[in-house]
Amino acid sequence: MRRVVVTGMGIACPLGLGADHVWKRLINGESGISAVTQFDTTELTAKIAGQVPAGSRADGGLDLAEWIPVKELKKMDRFIHLGIVAASMAIEDSGWAPRTEEDKYAAGVMIGSGIGGLQTIYEGAITVHEGRARRLSPFFIPAALINLISGQVSIKYGLKGPNHSAVTACATGVHAIGDAARLVAYGDADIMVAGGAEAAVNPLGIAGFCAARALSTNFNGRPAEASRPWDKDRDGFVMGEGAGVVVLEEYEHAKKRGAKIYAEIGGYGMSGDAHHITAPAEHHDGAFRAMKAAFKNGGLGPADVQYINAHGTSTPLGDDLELEAVENMFGAHASKVAMSSTKSAIGHLLGAAGAVEAIFSILAIRDNVAPPTLNLHEPSRASAIDRVALQAQERKIGVALSNSFGFGGTNASILFKRA
Repeated sequence: MRRVVVTGMGIACPLGLGADHVWKRLINGESGISAVTQFDTTELTAKIAGQVPAGSRADGGLDLAEWIPVKELKKMDRFIHLGIVAASMAIEDSGWAPRTEEDKYAAGVMIGSGIGGLQTIYEGAITVHEGRARRLSPFFIPAALINLISGQVSIKYGLKGPNHSAVTACATGVHAIGDAARLVAYGDADIMVAGGAEAAVNPLGIAGFCAARALSTNFNGRPAEASRPWDKDRDGFVMGEGAGVVVLEEYEHAKKRGAKIYAEIGGYGMSGDAHHITAPAEHHDGAFRAMKAAFKNGGLGPADVQYINAHGTSTPLGDDLELEAVENMFGAHASKVAMSSTKSAIGHLLGAAGAVEAIFSILAIRDNVAPPTLNLHEPSRASAIDRVALQAQERKIGVALSNSFGFGGTNASILFKRA
């Protein structure tokens, strides 16, 4: 089996644009969660979200005109915009570009989303309902389709290898990276551009999760305090938007061209709960089996891991069940590992979460720093695991594990190791 390494990274999230810019703010304990202002939230019980800040690229903000021709913007939903931005940063960071047809054939894309073009669907439904069906944009379908992120990126860069997408709710980002890594490992491609994107911060998206009673509603007046994984006062997750994309490359291919290598894929595992459409199984058995599969796949064990980026959404049920699964998986090694939830700073990016958190895990290895869990003042449950409360920690990190779980009982775990 061929070795797979990460040679490029791109992020657009509530803390801004660019891996280094976002990482610095994350390590400093800053929050990207704020009041929703772009639409009326009067009828919504949740009035806060993690939104990608506007601004120039030089300042770590998003101005779409810097990335996508203005005439093309209206042909795409915002989740595609964010995916293209993150992919463009990742490819630029990798220092790679196809020079021959063979290069194009050997490079592919796998960028997914949990929900896709929700704003486009929302606006389109209103148009049709109001009797204006003939006014519907001819780009309505390609603007909303999830696989069109991969399609648009492949078109922009001429990548003619595998063109694929993962759609597994909040596990999408990890599944996209893990599945793309396998395509490289098995020789279907030498390079894959992989990750996730989501833009569900709109009236329909927030209303839907409010109806499911999944979102935090007790901290509307204190947005930065709302996402509080494992804390006794947590009352639900905070919606976030964004995208995370990595460039995955076959090790010898990367070495030959002198690429900088951030980390190596150290293992990837999946599982299904077969239990409930939204609630994890008892003891979070699915999470346990996904981690176990990742260790088996990579030939590593719990004792090899120094840092875990938890799914940790800040929901009353899910946080402690994940903690229990990690304790069961790590056993006596639990007291020697650090685990944090970076959703405390950016909210839950749904289908983009796993990809952004994978990048945070890689940066933790690069800089030997475990990012903090913000707002963790009083844990609802004691544990031997250090959950990196409130402040980042410097510690030697050679292997990091990242977990993502989604509605329908889909679970994914991925390991990264120092190359």
